[in-house]
Amino acid sequence: MTRPELGGLYAITPEMTDTSGLVTMTQQALTGGARLVQYRNKTAGTALRLEQAYSLAHLCRKFGVPFIVNDYLDLAVEVGADGVHVGRDDASVAEARRRLGKGKIIGVSCYNRLELAVEAERDGADYVAFGAFFDSPTKPGAAAAPMDLLDHARRKLHVAVVAIGGITSDNAGELISRGANAVAASSALFATGYIRSAAENFSRLFQSNPTADCLFPDHSSV
Repeated sequence: MTRPELGGLYAITPEMTDTSGLVTMTQQALTGGARLVQYRNKTAGTALRLEQAYSLAHLCRKFGVPFIVNDYLDLAVEVGADGVHVGRDDASVAEARRRLGKGKIIGVSCYNRLELAVEAERDGADYVAFGAFFDSPTKPGAAAAPMDLLDHARRKLHVAVVAIGGITSDNAGELISRGANAVAASSALFATGYIRSAAENFSRLFQSNPTADCLFPDHSSV
């Protein structure tokens, strides 16, 4: 996949053992307009993670949507993922770039700290993620990020900005208007009985907001 757009609804998959069900649910989110998919499973064993990642990577290729693996760089390499998302205790941006290669997507969790985002951009990240902006059932107790952090990031950074943490279609609009290129959602998508329509609701927010632009990774200097 070349020059993927980094913007729109970023679907974060739920932790579940039923691979078939996970694929079906993710397909509904993609059909509803999800523009990126991140596989996140902290509790599964190695074999299950591999099975699920392969299945989701295949699904995302069919939709032409980037498939990102959370944390597990070895897994991202093995399944040929389009990228990896790393946090403070995971592989460095430099290591991820060396392992994944030029043209792959590297995202970095920057929590509520702009200085981490500046550092990640300098190191070659393609997007930075801030949050939690709202209480998150997926990551209870996560550090709170102030809304004006997006205003500062918009002025300071040249990479895509992802907002995360308790985001719903009801509160995502302000995040987008303040400069979020993408909004990440998990519970607001997958914990509903109407995944496709939930994804469509998120997608409409980007279509109706003139400031919601997509950025392309620039690896010309990598």
